[in-house]
Amino acid sequence: MTTYIYETVNTKPGEKRQYFEIQQSMADQPLTKHPETGEPIRRVILGGLGVLKKDAGSSSSGCGCGPSGCC
Repeated sequence: MTTYIYETVNTKPGEKRQYFEIQQSMADQPLTKHPETGEPIRRVILGGLGVLKKDAGSSSSGCGCGPSGCC
């Protein structure tokens, strides 16, 4: 099971969004209504962070990933 972050969809101006986590299978469709309250919600897409580090002992002048040193 994967944990997804959801937020409420504001229906009134000035209304504050609420964020919460829901565990779902990756094969499940995103929810559109909160399972307990029935209010409209949407899944929040978060960006991941990846760090590529060139090996200090490498003689490759590429970007550091892939067999040729560049993706």
